[in-house]
Amino acid sequence: LFYIEDSVQDGIILKDGSRRTISKHIHFVELDEQGKTTGAGYAPYLDYRAADETEAAVVLKWVKTQQWLCDRVEDMAKTYAITNLISAHFAEVKARKEAMLDKTAKAVKDRMTAEIQYWDYRASELQQKETAGKVNSKLNSKLASRRADDLTARMQARLAEIEKERRISPMPPVVTGGALIIPKGLMRILTGDGAPGTFSSGDKQAIEYAAMNAVIQIETSLGYKPKDVSAAKCGYDVESYVPEAQRARLTAYALRMIEVKGRQKGATTVTVSKNEMLTALNKQEEFILAIVEVDGAKTHTVYLKEPFNGIDRPGFMEVSRNFSIVELVQNAKNVYQE
Repeated sequence: LFYIEDSVQDGIILKDGSRRTISKHIHFVELDEQGKTTGAGYAPYLDYRAADETEAAVVLKWVKTQQWLCDRVEDMAKTYAITNLISAHFAEVKARKEAMLDKTAKAVKDRMTAEIQYWDYRASELQQKETAGKVNSKLNSKLASRRADDLTARMQARLAEIEKERRISPMPPVVTGGALIIPKGLMRILTGDGAPGTFSSGDKQAIEYAAMNAVIQIETSLGYKPKDVSAAKCGYDVESYVPEAQRARLTAYALRMIEVKGRQKGATTVTVSKNEMLTALNKQEEFILAIVEVDGAKTHTVYLKEPFNGIDRPGFMEVSRNFSIVELVQNAKNVYQE
């Protein structure tokens, strides 16, 4: 996992001779043993934990046998970021900045031109009075003309500065950090706990798989087109497309954003990450919290709309919250069960 910082700069030169940075983003890029690179979403580290001393020792020994970790992995991550992530950031900043600069340039021209025309008119008017012998002791034609010239110079300088701000360009990406992520199955092998066998009802990964499968089957049966987007860490697990013919009858939105929580039968609580809560609060009409109770091969699914309605937004230092499933169901606006 690489942390890649990319910056966008404009044409304004700072005192140290560098160009001014107008936007920065941190991107997360994952690279696997086969050389496949993918965007890791907004906060992939929320799903990881640090290795303990025993685990770190066996991992360090294993790493020394992995030649692929020494073969241009940073370059591959940066190439992926340049091709797939930085271009989108640059396009977004450029479009937003140019729209703002267009408005600013128009406002500057309108305001300054009106003032210049006023002082040109005053200079001409005072010149006529001075020719007729009517001299103004506080303001004469030369002073008025100088003010018009000063305003013209100021307008030209400001418009030139705006043109410099239009010279927007991306800077080369910088790898600011990274981490080696060891999957749970590999860790079991390295530490001698044995490879994971057939999933049991109590296996977390098996429960998550069963829950995702149950939700995708429900969405498909409803006539929607579900897609697993859990790897993108976008605040939900399933993106379900609603065909246009069904939107007027059911919803005005084209997408249903479903966060899937698989729980073993008898579980009373569920953990929701900060990212998932913020997505739910910001996209209340589209977001669905699906709680799937898994009992071996059987599943029971509850869909909750607006499950966090009336609940305080997560604080800056919060990572996740634990909720009572019963209270979440009672608090939700709409409940659908399968």
